[in-house]
Amino acid sequence: GTGFFPAVNRNKKSLVLDLKRPEGKTIMDRLIETADVLVENFAPGTIERLGFGYDHVSKINPRMIFCSLKGFMPGPYEKRPALDEVCQMMGGLAYMTGPAGRPLRAGASVLDIMGGSYGVIGIVTALYERERTGRGQHVLATLFESVVMLMAQNMAVAAITGKPSPPMPERGRSWSVYDLFETSDTEQVFVGITSDAHWQRFCTSFGYDDLRTDSRLATNNSRVDERDWLLPELHRRLAKLTRAEIMKKAEEACIPFAPIARPEDLFDDPHLNQSGGLLETTLPDGRKTKLPRIP
Repeated sequence: GTGFFPAVNRNKKSLVLDLKRPEGKTIMDRLIETADVLVENFAPGTIERLGFGYDHVSKINPRMIFCSLKGFMPGPYEKRPALDEVCQMMGGLAYMTGPAGRPLRAGASVLDIMGGSYGVIGIVTALYERERTGRGQHVLATLFESVVMLMAQNMAVAAITGKPSPPMPERGRSWSVYDLFETSDTEQVFVGITSDAHWQRFCTSFGYDDLRTDSRLATNNSRVDERDWLLPELHRRLAKLTRAEIMKKAEEACIPFAPIARPEDLFDDPHLNQSGGLLETTLPDGRKTKLPRIP
């Protein structure tokens, strides 16, 4: 957990209790008396075996919001051990991320974060409900159901078309220009043109008057039809420019674009630093760094 611990545990006080010993149980009961929320992430059934299931907790503090973060909702998979990557594989995300035949987990623990975030939504809703009823309740959020929510769009496409959803690297594009482009300084820039106004501004900013006036390229649908020659031509032209030149012209044209950033690049991102998106954080060894604020 090298990165996870300092990323999500800053500004927290820490206390270790042995809940198998009477002394630990006594202290836990005292904490429950005045707490608003208890979050547990043990394997299924563990918190109950330790004597601190929702029934016990709610007797001590009926206003307590008790949140369980698990792998699966009640059902056939309920008692399976679950991990972020396991659920990415079984929930369709790995299939959709990698090229055909090569399922690939996402480059971050997205389900751990999503499951926790859905847990927070449930906690906040339960706190709001408590204002009306005076009582807490049990909130359950899970990894598997979170990844299935990520698949909702692709499931809907399959339902509408009656065809399997191809992985993202293999799918057709709704937009004529929505691609990564190599630059003259061996970098890459993503450029997305999602409207006819974008196309006109792109051609004007980059000086491509011949493309701007080409009747074959007047609409997004017609540009999609011409992709076989249009995209190679754009790759050839943009490859003559540096990453900085492409980004400058794309920003002037007010079209979607993105440099390909690595995580360590974000420490020096000018927007994050000026907008307050990074928070000074003390690492466990005492060193200072900057990590993202809650978005």
